[in-house]
Amino acid sequence: MSSQPDQVQIVEVGPRDGLQNEARQLSPQVRAGLIVRLAAAGLSRIEAVSFVNPARVAQMAGAEEVLDLVRAELPKPPALLGLVLNEKGFERALAAGVRHIRYAFPVTEGFARRNQNAGVAQSAELALRLISRARQEGVQVGVVLATSFGCPFDGRVTPAHVLKIAGRMAQAAPDELVFADTIGVGNPNAVREIIGGAVQLGIPGMSIGAHFHNTRNTGFANAVAALESGATVLDSSVGGIGGCPFAPRATGNIATEDLGYLLREMGVQTGLNLEALMDVSRWLEMQLGRELPGMLYRAGDFPA
Repeated sequence: MSSQPDQVQIVEVGPRDGLQNEARQLSPQVRAGLIVRLAAAGLSRIEAVSFVNPARVAQMAGAEEVLDLVRAELPKPPALLGLVLNEKGFERALAAGVRHIRYAFPVTEGFARRNQNAGVAQSAELALRLISRARQEGVQVGVVLATSFGCPFDGRVTPAHVLKIAGRMAQAAPDELVFADTIGVGNPNAVREIIGGAVQLGIPGMSIGAHFHNTRNTGFANAVAALESGATVLDSSVGGIGGCPFAPRATGNIATEDLGYLLREMGVQTGLNLEALMDVSRWLEMQLGRELPGMLYRAGDFPA
């Protein structure tokens, strides 16, 4: 286990992973407003959109419009990440001027067939092609390994299986390799084994990241374990919203402001403005018409 770092990079996924599972569909204008508010709260990397079929995920319709609205509002926006699940999505992202692309695929067959309509081997081959294309296009590319800690259809996933796929991805040296606990079943021991194993791959220039859901109240413990094991990137979602439309009983991500509070109290720098983030959660609560899972925006900072 490595020692605790002094700082960590937070990737805000609320505008994408957060909103994609919400019953209320927000307009591109409101989604762009969310991104602008998050940028003002100190987020330097924001997963803004996903380039998916709106017939399958209506909440993500109008990705190009969202990006245009943000760029019009912010002449110097933060890094705006676009998630893709296939080559068509990759083409759309390039056409929309996205310079930071994430390609996600599950490491389990059951989820891959339902989410990607392709097997794990086929999805991995596509990942390698997209990494190569991203290099040719001069854009940054990250690979997200979904269901790295468990699958709603195939059950438990062994760290050895995940690291075997991770090793293959690492040979192509993406800018970022992220391990996602898609349904919130991970535990700190598994996190240490997977993140520690990925760090030991020792690929220069490749960041190791983690993406946790708090479905079973283990997300924050897992985030600390990932940080202490060498992860330099953590995903989180404002207000703790989120989930996957294709995963039964999937619930929200770890909340950005809650994670920011935890890390600040541990002495880890994030660059986040917690008061501003709590205001974003209160605003988003009104947009979604429901109380959000996050706790800090209701309890308040300490000391006040």
